Formats: sequence, structure tokens, C-alpha cells
Amino acid sequence: RWQKVLYERQPFPDNYVDQRFLEELRKNVHARQYRYQAVVFQSGAVVQQLCSVCVFVLTWWYMDAGLLSPQGLFAAALVSSLLGYVLFDAVDGGAGRWASGRTRWADLKSTLVFAAFTYGFSPVLKTLTESISTDTIYAMSALMLLGHLIFFDYGANAAIVSSTLSLNMAIFASVCLASRLPRALHAFVMVTFAMQMFALWPMLQKKLKARTPRCYVAVTVLFALAALAALATVSSVGAVLFASLLLAISCLCPYCLIRLQLLKDNIHGPWDEAEIKEDLSRFLM
Repeated sequence: RWQKVLYERQPFPDNYVDQRFLEELRKNVHARQYRYQAVVFQSGAVVQQLCSVCVFVLTWWYMDAGLLSPQGLFAAALVSSLLGYVLFDAVDGGAGRWASGRTRWADLKSTLVFAAFTYGFSPVLKTLTESISTDTIYAMSALMLLGHLIFFDYGANAAIVSSTLSLNMAIFASVCLASRLPRALHAFVMVTFAMQMFALWPMLQKKLKARTPRCYVAVTVLFALAALAALATVSSVGAVLFASLLLAISCLCPYCLIRLQLLKDNIHGPWDEAEIKEDLSRFLM
């Protein structure tokens, strides 16, 4: 009788297996079963970030066209930041602040230092890219914003995820676009607004997603509607295309994932590579 051993000589070819070989066949051992509602909920992070980029670009366009003053944008950003700051602490009752050991006074000092530093260097930011053509600036900004979306941390444990790289690319794009605005004050307000959109807003969204899922869904829908309404004032065709993109990401792509999951057919058995599960650390002493 054939035995699955290598240390005995047997009257069988080297590649011989008997009918018992497939008795240990297992299919889709590590396959995850997704629910449509859960996948739609998780896609909200992608929708949020797309809307953030859309709102940022539209805000820059309004300022460049003279339809939005830097004072008005700064006042709106300041009020929304204060409301978001209060909401961030109210969601978990300040537990996250106590765990990190950070005080409100430390947050205020960091905000003042950042604002003073950005305002002092705003003339430099305004003239930083004067020798570069406008078309090149637009191409660089589009590439950086695309990279920001690619490397952003949507909650997946993947090697491509890099929150630091994603934020740096977004700030670089904001500096490039801010350098094409009329005055240094415009550049200061634009970079400050970019920090709010790409650094502070995602932090609040993650807290809402973890603590209050229903509130997170409501905020996501309202934010998407606001971005679509703002885009419709610039281009109705662009608003329709952007709405189609959001619907495809939040509804169509989860449906395709669920349907394709039914076709998954991974096989496992004796032919898999051996895995050493025993703790071998004692041999390293």
C-alpha cells in the first residue's frame, strides 16, 4: 500500500498518488464572506476622500475666479474647525484626549504656531513656482491629488497605504495651486484650508465611523450632496459624472464584489507548502 513518506523505497513512481490524496481537499478555507450593507458602509471612506478633493479644487477655483474672498473662507474654516474640535471630543466624551495625554492648551499652541508659520511663509509660497508654467503646475497638482487618493489610509492593511505620503502629496498640491492665486493672503488661506480638509477632517471621520456609525453615514451623504451641489454651479456635466462615480463606488462596486465572491474557488490540501506553527524561539537562545 502506498504511503505518503519519503524515507522508504516503494514500488511506485515518484509522482504517484492514490485516491486518498484528494480526501484532504478543502475549498475556500480562508475566504471571507461579505455582506452588501457592510461593503457599502466601508466604501464611505473612499466617497469621503473623493468629495474632499472635489471641495478643495472647487474652493481653489472660486478663489481664483474672485467669487470667494480669503477672509470669508478663513472665517468659515475657523468656525467649522471649532465645531469639529468640539464634536471630536464629544463623540467619545474626551476619552481619546485623556488616553493621549494631550491638553486643549497644547492643541491651541500647535494651531497658533502652524498659523503663524504658514502666514509668515505665505509670500514665499506665493512666489515659489513663478518660474514654472501654469500648465505644469496644474499637471503636478492633479498628479499629487491622484497620489493622495491612492496612498490614503482607507482602513485596509496593505503595503501601498501610507498616511504620511498621502498627506504630503495633498499639501504639495495645495502649495502648487496656491501659488497661482492673486495674493499671499490667498495662498495662506488655501494652505490652511488644505490642512483642514486633508488632515483634520479625516481624523474626525474615523472617530465618527468607530463611535457613531449612523452619524458617519449621515455626514457622508450630506458631504457628498454638498460637493455635488458645489460642482453643479461650475459644470452640470461634471456634477453628473461625479455623481455617477460616487454611485458606482458606493453601490455598483460592492455589488460586483459580492457577486464575484460567489465564484471564488481556492483549493487547499496536502500539496500546500508546509507551515511551521511550533514556537522555535527556544532554539535561538
